[in-house]
Amino acid sequence: MILADAAPALGARLTEMVGVFNDDFLWAWILIPLLIVVSLYITIRSGLVQFRMFPEMFRVLKSKPEVAPDGKKAVSSLQAFFISAAARIGTGNIIGVSIAISLGGPGAVFWMWVMAVVVCGASFVESTLAQLYKVRHPAGYRGGPAYYIERGLGQRWLAIVFAVILIITFPMVFNAVQSNTITNTVANSAGELGVATGPVLSAVIGVLLVFLTGLVIFGGVRRIANTAQALIPVFAAIYIVIGLIIMVMNWRLVPGMFMSIIENAFGLGEFAAAALGVVIIQGVRRGMFSNEAGLGSAPNAAASASVTHPVKQGLVQTLGVYVDTLVVCSVTAFIVLLGYQGTFDGVLQGDMTQMALMSMLGPWALHLMTLIIFLVAFTSVLGNYYYGESNIEYLSENRTVLFVYKVVFLVATFLGCLGSIDLIWTLADTTMGLMALVNLIAITPLTVIACRLLKDYNEQRRQGIDPVFTRDRLPDVRGVQCWAPEEGAGRGEKESVDS
Repeated sequence: MILADAAPALGARLTEMVGVFNDDFLWAWILIPLLIVVSLYITIRSGLVQFRMFPEMFRVLKSKPEVAPDGKKAVSSLQAFFISAAARIGTGNIIGVSIAISLGGPGAVFWMWVMAVVVCGASFVESTLAQLYKVRHPAGYRGGPAYYIERGLGQRWLAIVFAVILIITFPMVFNAVQSNTITNTVANSAGELGVATGPVLSAVIGVLLVFLTGLVIFGGVRRIANTAQALIPVFAAIYIVIGLIIMVMNWRLVPGMFMSIIENAFGLGEFAAAALGVVIIQGVRRGMFSNEAGLGSAPNAAASASVTHPVKQGLVQTLGVYVDTLVVCSVTAFIVLLGYQGTFDGVLQGDMTQMALMSMLGPWALHLMTLIIFLVAFTSVLGNYYYGESNIEYLSENRTVLFVYKVVFLVATFLGCLGSIDLIWTLADTTMGLMALVNLIAITPLTVIACRLLKDYNEQRRQGIDPVFTRDRLPDVRGVQCWAPEEGAGRGEKESVDS
């Protein structure tokens, strides 16, 4: 009984201690400055790739996949985009934005926008490198930061560190965030309908979520890709339409909303003036949680794609950052700022989007948001699983290890349904920060290689041909397993015929 009474106090104390480490040290003094410096360096070094190549990002989505070693089609460029979008477009876009605004005020939205545009360059570099240094896999390809850290930098110890941090971050902590969000949103709807909420309901939700997740993850990467491809366009379209309806209904308030965002972003508003640093930190942190640019997670999905040139998938993943932050996150911000009836007083609140919609559209909107949040969180669970699997296979090819990982993943899914939202989000910020730190340190010296690939891509485009890369085009670059000349020629012919 004493332990039961002490547990909440211990959890609160742990949350406070980790939160101080996040805000006062890791993010404020290390990660945000490093993220800005590295992103600006990449932006300048690449010739503003995230702006200059924007139209090309849509063209390369049409790339056709090759046949994998197991005789089936490999993951396409578009499917790899959806796998990464499954993890990107999740609770970070809805709950994460609500938390950013509740803790940092409306100005946090502005810094989310700014950092999304700046860090797009980092997203391009990390995903291009993931393609270059990918390795063969029975279902197609595997790759990611662990692979380019070892093969590009020659630092296997650092690659192992990254892989371990990612496995802790996505399959464990971030996965708990998603399942916790599903539980809380379903509980809100259940409470509105008069259904009793509490530990029993949370446990039931956890069991059902584990069952649904197990059906997908034991089917392999193709089932994950197909599920993501089927679900993401549907809920993204529904959510964006809802946001547009809200803006039309409240069109008179829209100018004032934008003014509030700008004023608070620079400390001109009452809340932001008192804590401008909090506004910036929350905007950048929640933005990274949502779009994952520079974090080192999306490259794991990018490497799985079958394309004719590494730059193609780098461009596709860069487009994902724009869609995630400038479109989906903005929709959430507009809904909250236009409809939430409470105040933004620095207290963590994750359900403001649901409450805002219910206040404007009625109780039925609460249940619609529950469905949408369930879909985005569930697809994020699948994306998180794939990221972990990719790094588990980097560390060990033992199939028993992979099976144990799946079981542990499902256990983390269940436990997340029972955890505290404050502690789970605080732990997510910590592990995410450490993961980004390692990845940013790794991609900085490798940016030169990514820019050489970009130059090769643009030279072929200027010649009027669909770019095809083979490793003999950069003969001095070591550690490249794929992209043999005969493979490149075969892919190039196929790409030419298909397009």
